[in-house]
Amino acid sequence: MGKRFSEISEKLEEFISKQHIFFVGTAANEGRVNISPKGMDTFRIINATKIIWLNLTGSGNETAAHLLKNDRMTIMFCAFEGKPMILRLYGQAKIYHVDDKTYDQYIGLFPKIAGSRQIIEMQVDLVQTSCGYSVPFMDFKEERTQLRSWAEKQGEQRIQEYWKEKNEYSIDNYKTK
Repeated sequence: MGKRFSEISEKLEEFISKQHIFFVGTAANEGRVNISPKGMDTFRIINATKIIWLNLTGSGNETAAHLLKNDRMTIMFCAFEGKPMILRLYGQAKIYHVDDKTYDQYIGLFPKIAGSRQIIEMQVDLVQTSCGYSVPFMDFKEERTQLRSWAEKQGEQRIQEYWKEKNEYSIDNYKTK
């Protein structure tokens, strides 16, 4: 059933490219564990052991706060269509904010999305697959457009104000930058 690998193979990269959603898990040494669903065109494989993903403005900013406290991160993909499989990527992550040079180096790999706030880079040290036999079939209909529309209406200045008002601290009161 489950298998472990030291890197993302071409076959697993193909699986990842077909998924419409992934889940990100992080935790500080104390406090709550956070699991966030991510969608849209926000995930890139740089090489067999390095990935990046574009973090968009949301109601919270737990991932950023956790990575400042503890760099562990898990990313999970589930097959909701076709052959069953769960794929997890484990590793250490760094967060790059819009004012970081590394953010500028990576942002061109993604489409322009209003509200883009951070790029997370993860060095993958373990890739694990498992059966996914209990994951239900679900048909992908389309991407939701609400986040993109909301961010476009806000404009860049208002988005930055929102980050200060709503995203500066985690639910455990950790700074996010």
